[in-house]
Amino acid sequence: MHSNRDIIARLRDNIPSFKCVEGCHDCCGPVTTSSEEMSRLPVKTEAEHEAALNEFNCVHLGPDGCTVYDERPLICRLFGTTPRMACPNDRRPEQMVDPKIEEEVHHFIATTRQVLV
Repeated sequence: MHSNRDIIARLRDNIPSFKCVEGCHDCCGPVTTSSEEMSRLPVKTEAEHEAALNEFNCVHLGPDGCTVYDERPLICRLFGTTPRMACPNDRRPEQMVDPKIEEEVHHFIATTRQVLV
């Protein structure tokens, strides 16, 4: 049996990345993530969470983009790598995510406790 940490690491390794449009944050709205992923992110105050939600942004969105890019949740990594979650700026990796990996990400999200980022 694999731990959630192992599952997350394997899924991250199998989600391709691509270069975003500089300054874009179209995928940086409020999202949910697993408790395991959340534990790797900096703790934000209730006021910071409320301010981000009022703008329909992620609390980790800074003036220059994602402030936790290397630790961003699976759902954020999946954005733009699959036709179902296409980038509105037509950016994409050379090779889109394998549909089996996409399905595993959605299964992981559906079967783990999720918290609002």
